[in-house]
Amino acid sequence: MARLYVFAEGQTEQTFADTILATHLAAHGVYIQGVVLIAHARKKGRTHRGGGRDYGAMKRDIVRFTRQESGGDVFFTTMIDLYALHNDFPGRWESEALRHLPYDRVAFLEKSWGEDVGDARFIPYIQLHEFEACLFAKPSEFALFYEREPQGLRRLESIVAGQDNPELINDGVETAPSKRLLDIFPDYEKAVVGPMVAELIGLELIRAKCRHFHEWLTRLERLGSTNAPG
Repeated sequence: MARLYVFAEGQTEQTFADTILATHLAAHGVYIQGVVLIAHARKKGRTHRGGGRDYGAMKRDIVRFTRQESGGDVFFTTMIDLYALHNDFPGRWESEALRHLPYDRVAFLEKSWGEDVGDARFIPYIQLHEFEACLFAKPSEFALFYEREPQGLRRLESIVAGQDNPELINDGVETAPSKRLLDIFPDYEKAVVGPMVAELIGLELIRAKCRHFHEWLTRLERLGSTNAPG
């Protein structure tokens, strides 16, 4: 059995982890202790959460939790987006040389982050390129919310046509996954619709389509039997 804290970038990731992820991991003996909106600033003694745009605040938040929970059966992971990653993130500028190799780039950033935090129980996860990429694993599930917009649904399908891995949908200012969704469905409420679409798609299909997500989820599943971060 293992306990797990999840540091989420926003409410979309928080809801996903609180519901879908928690239920799935519990079946593997991994119990989510808490899903925490990650800190983005600390002003006048108060921690402001969500967004994660200040790396220093993020690191202090994580380190504080690791110091409070010293047990070998407790682990810490994250759900933040590669898209619009903050400039002071460890390895951020060096990783630009790997921009043409997205998986190598995100692995380098996660390794840099883990080394900077310096706790073997910390399992950093950065989503390529946003959480919304997972929703492109089966865009037809958006029909439950947008059945009266068949043209928009066809546009979603065309984005992933010929694209085996939705994680490779790029991180341009106008072409990142969430930006594409908002362009097609201007009333898209990511914190509400996003987790519900993910539930409709199902974790098995998401992990089949999204390699980096699958590798992360596999590591978390193994914690329940090994109590080790590897």
